[in-house]
Formats: sequence, C-alpha cells, structure tokens
Amino acid sequence: MIQKIIFFFEMKSFGVCAWWARKLGIKTSKVRLGFIYASFIALGSPLLIYLIMAWILEHKHYFKFQRRKRNTIWEL
Repeated sequence: MIQKIIFFFEMKSFGVCAWWARKLGIKTSKVRLGFIYASFIALGSPLLIYLIMAWILEHKHYFKFQRRKRNTIWEL
C-alpha cells in the first residue's frame, strides 16, 4: 500500500524542486529540504506556494512570452 502511494507521488511529481535547483545551480535535495524546513517554520504556507508553482510549470506553455529580436542601435 505504501509503495503504491510512493510510486504515485514519484510519477506525478511536478518537478518544481528540480526546476529551482537547475535555475539556482544547486542540488535538488537541498531545494527539497528548504521547502520542508520552510513548511515547518511557516506552518505549511510554502506548500501553497509549491502547488502554485507546480500548476504554473504544468501549464507553462500558456505563459510563454514571445521574445522578439531586439534591434541594435545601428538598426534604428
């Protein structure tokens, strides 16, 4: 039973900690520990932030902005 629960969460993990670790250049385990410690200190409010970030990462194709090529001063 516990193995099924662990497997479910591993397969449905959103990659928020991995994304932050890649952006910050640190290990994923340190980011996860940071979320765990922050959840204990702030009484669970980082969990809400984590879920919001997970939703944004799952739907990031809606949030991508078109980057247009910047003109140089010589092209103005």
